[in-house]
Amino acid sequence: MKLDYIVVGIGIAGISFCEQLRANNKSFAVFDDASQKSSTVAGGLYNPVVLKRFTSVWKSTEQLDIALPVYTNIEKRLDVKLDYKIPVYRKFASLEEQNDWFTASDKPLLSRYLSTQIIKNNNDFVNAPYGYGKVLETGRIDVKTMIEAYKRDLINNKLLFESPFDYNNLQIENAGISYKNINAKHIVFAEGFGVKENPYFKDLPLNPVKGELLTIYAPDLKIDFVLKAGVFLIPMGNDLYIVGATYEWKDLTNTPTNKAKDTLLSKLDKLISCSYKIVNQVAGVRPTVKDRRPLVGMHQDYNNIFVLNGLGTRGVMIGPYVAKALYNLIEQNKPLDVEIDINRFV
Repeated sequence: MKLDYIVVGIGIAGISFCEQLRANNKSFAVFDDASQKSSTVAGGLYNPVVLKRFTSVWKSTEQLDIALPVYTNIEKRLDVKLDYKIPVYRKFASLEEQNDWFTASDKPLLSRYLSTQIIKNNNDFVNAPYGYGKVLETGRIDVKTMIEAYKRDLINNKLLFESPFDYNNLQIENAGISYKNINAKHIVFAEGFGVKENPYFKDLPLNPVKGELLTIYAPDLKIDFVLKAGVFLIPMGNDLYIVGATYEWKDLTNTPTNKAKDTLLSKLDKLISCSYKIVNQVAGVRPTVKDRRPLVGMHQDYNNIFVLNGLGTRGVMIGPYVAKALYNLIEQNKPLDVEIDINRFV
């Protein structure tokens, strides 16, 4: 089989790159063994504001301009609903935070996204005496549905190999690479935390961090916005809400823990007072980088081996942006932004 690309991994990064290949009529196949769970447990929020400090997300407008049309195209092609427009409300802890919000809303990169209206809390079950600030142009991508639908489509077209990638079977040649019965011009590794087992990129400074989410059933809560306080609450419909997230640097398994559950519930109980029931808990390991920028680029010794990784906690925003940047590097020799290029660590 002769192809333009092999893609390893079908999380947010892999899907984002595959969409670039589709848009440019490139042939490809995907290898994925479902061992990485970071994308499947992602909250899926796209939000251009860092709500802890009221600052702008790096290149937020550029990211959204590229990402949202990608998800629209996937929706249309696969006949699924992925993009749910929903506002994000930041709970204010004090009058000082309200003032900080107004100060931030005057900044050029934030004025488009921060509403200058203080929203009063009218929900008896939410503890928010100082009200909320509203972030504009936000939403949620249903990542789980996207990955499941994308995999089905790949399987139907015989483009997905659901097996671990055996690095020992990768043969590198001047004109491209070969893997088992496939010859391709390029290979892109989008494996998430699994890249630590990849002999070509295992030394990249990836900092894996485990995250856990709860799903609760709270029929009395009745909120129709994402609420960000000590935790975030994402309404999922039918009185279900995602509660997240935790950050664990030592236990890097995909197994949910009581410790994370207790941490989330402790914060949740300070935020809401209605009764609720836990209906699910999931865990996954996020691939993060110390400078909070992705790991994108070409192998130092081989010009047909590439990496797309380290999307961190804002994967649905930045994934399509960096996928396009990598595609332009490979096909047009267009230099990467130095802030995402893996050469910054060489």
